[in-house]
Amino acid sequence: MVARRTQLRRARIWLDVSVIGIQFPVAIALGFFAGRWLDGQFGTDPWLMIVFSLCGIAAGFVNLFRITAQASRAEEQLNAQEAAQAAKNGTDADSS
Repeated sequence: MVARRTQLRRARIWLDVSVIGIQFPVAIALGFFAGRWLDGQFGTDPWLMIVFSLCGIAAGFVNLFRITAQASRAEEQLNAQEAAQAAKNGTDADSS
């Protein structure tokens, strides 16, 4: 039961990380199209498109670092729990 729960936690971590593939281009596209629309409204072509595209790229990288850091912390926590469980059971943590 514990092993199954651990597998599910690991799968959840990888699922959270897999979201990066869609969040990164969506952030860039939102910035691009928002800037393009604002350029049309204010007649500042292409400056707002460039600024908002750069903001979208920055937001994509922030999400990338945030999600990977969160996944890393969750993985370390899971490894520590496995090691504690193995020590409690009197087995080697690397043998599982």
